[in-house]
Amino acid sequence: MRYLQLTHNEWDPATKTSRPKVLHSFGREDQLDRDAIARLVASLTRLLDPATALRTSPGGGPAELAFTSSRPVGGTLVLDALWHRLGIDTVMARLLTGRKRDPRTERGHR
Repeated sequence: MRYLQLTHNEWDPATKTSRPKVLHSFGREDQLDRDAIARLVASLTRLLDPATALRTSPGGGPAELAFTSSRPVGGTLVLDALWHRLGIDTVMARLLTGRKRDPRTERGHR
């Protein structure tokens, strides 16, 4: 009978060796919930960049799929565009002129 566990090696400076630390025990191999494992892998894969996720997917991913490029699109890009389109940068620069700027408001200065 085998038991399956997710482990991570941690360095022990006292003994100068790495020791496995159990992060999660999946239980007996013959009673393993394979659907739960597939959901865990899918959740963890979302944390990887697209090229790595494709390369490390179970079975290596479909042969017809290939990662070609990525573009930075997200909250920061959208908020930056809105910041300028609404003129907030101009208003902030005007309001902060001649004042000691706080790093949290430095966004108003370009």
